[in-house]
Formats: sequence, C-alpha cells, structure tokens
Amino acid sequence: MNTLKYLQSNEFLLDVDLWRLFANLEELNKISLNFPKTFFETVKEHVSKSDSPTDFSSILRKFFQGDLCQTHQIYCLNYTSAVFCLENLRQRKDFGIYLKWCEQNEQCKRLHLPDLLVAPLHQLTRDPHLLNNIWKRSTDEREKGFIWSLKEKVEKSIRDLEGKGKWLDNFQKFRQLQEIIIWPQVSSFLKANRLLLHEGRLTLAVSILHEQMADNQLTNFIFYSQKYGGSDTSLIPVCPSLTPELQSFIREGGFCTVLAQPIPLDRLILRNTDSIHITVFSLGNAFLIQHENRYRQCVAVFLSQAQTRLPR
Repeated sequence: MNTLKYLQSNEFLLDVDLWRLFANLEELNKISLNFPKTFFETVKEHVSKSDSPTDFSSILRKFFQGDLCQTHQIYCLNYTSAVFCLENLRQRKDFGIYLKWCEQNEQCKRLHLPDLLVAPLHQLTRDPHLLNNIWKRSTDEREKGFIWSLKEKVEKSIRDLEGKGKWLDNFQKFRQLQEIIIWPQVSSFLKANRLLLHEGRLTLAVSILHEQMADNQLTNFIFYSQKYGGSDTSLIPVCPSLTPELQSFIREGGFCTVLAQPIPLDRLILRNTDSIHITVFSLGNAFLIQHENRYRQCVAVFLSQAQTRLPR
C-alpha cells in the first residue's frame, strides 16, 4: 500500500483506487497494533505495582465492542470488492510490474497479495478463540461473566457480517449476469432483490439434439439460454465468486440469449429419470423439468443433465 502511495505521488498508477484495493487497512493496522500495546502496558503496570488493580475488562470492551470490531467489519465488507478490483488490475502490464516487485519483498514471506488481503478476515474469526482463552484463565467470576458475554457478542457480529458479505456477493453476481444475458424483460427482473439459488452448466437433451446451455435458477422462474462467443475482452472485471468456467466465458466476451419463455417455479415439476435411462443413455445427474399451464396440463418437458449431483 505504501509503495502504491509512493508511485501515485510520482504520477504513476494514478487511476488505481487505493481505497477499493486496501480499504481502511491503515486504520485497521494502527488499531490492531494498539490493542496488544495497551494490554501489555496494563500488565506491566500491574507487575511493577502490586497494589495496582488490573483493568483488563475496560481494554477488552474498548477494542472488541468499539474500534477494533467496527474497523474489522469495514475492511471485511470491502474484501470481495478488493479481490474483484485486483483481478481486473492484474491484467495490466504496469500494475503487474508493481505487484511483482512488492511480492518479492522478504516481508511477504513468498505470499501473494490475495493471500495478504485475506489475512484480516482470518484474524477476525480468531477473536472469539482469543476471548475464550482469556475467559478460561480469569479467576474473577464477575470478570468471567463479562468476557463470556463479550465473546458471544463478537460471534454474533461475525455471523451478521457473513450475512452482509453474502448479500454483497449475490449483488455482484447478479450485476454480472445482467450484463451477459440478452433478453429485454430480464433486465428489470434482475434489478429486483433476487437470490441466486444454483449456478452451473446444464446440458439440454431434446431428441437427438444436444446443446450446451447456461442455466440460471432464480427465486421466481427458471430459464434456458444459449451461449455465444465474443471478442476477447480480458480486461473486463469478473466477479471472483463465479465459477471458473463462467469467469472465462465472460472474459472472452461471451453472452447468453434466452431461448424460450421462462418457466415460473409455481408451474414447474421436477422428476427423476429412470435408472435404466441413466445406465443406457449415460444420463447421470439428469432430471426432467415439466412445465404445466394454469390448468395443470403439461405443455413442455425438458431433460437436463448437470455436471454434478444437484443439492436438494
């Protein structure tokens, strides 16, 4: 981060957003270092003055209910965006030179920038374990009760953070899907508050015709779309949580055109394929999608085969 600041002060890599890549890392680093420093100063004072009361509770309260916890959350919520940004920047020659030079520094211990960026997330998940160890070694019952309560609050904070992180990840996925799906009506639909239930490749088998399809299952309907190749656009930013196959497809400038009318989930019936068909026609992980009209009459049947067993 400091190297990038220096380069930008000398008119290099000015278009790189420092905050998007490193967020509040500087503040997080300062507060994280301040915690053990304050903690050991209290221990030192207690040892040098035997009659000095230990005030560990106020230190723990300050950092785990205030500065440290909040600063960690801000960093973690930006992490997915940082990885997204980094994947895009790595395609550039000038940024690649900067990155390679930095990663050769012995302080990196042969770790790459993505490994270093994720470190604060790992640290956050270790905080409850740290508080639990302090709780075990505490002898004052009142203090033990406070530390246990604090540990539970930190654990709840982490769970809430995971929920926010999943929402952001889902939002980025939908924004990316919206850019590659060619169907006028789907644009406004994807802008709504939707949840991507499953992502992966399906093969649609119709009679003797076999075509590779991109399947996107949404909370209200399912639709099939045909993949088409495009020009190489390797600098397009790609959401890192998408499957590698879909990431590669987007980087190649591919797009998907919706083939037929989407099937509302309330008019859709899933059926398993017979074991004999699985054996004879090599239809492992296959299932039938039956589309019914409002009179419960079957209007279409699709035989789909997934690469892996679909989750229930």
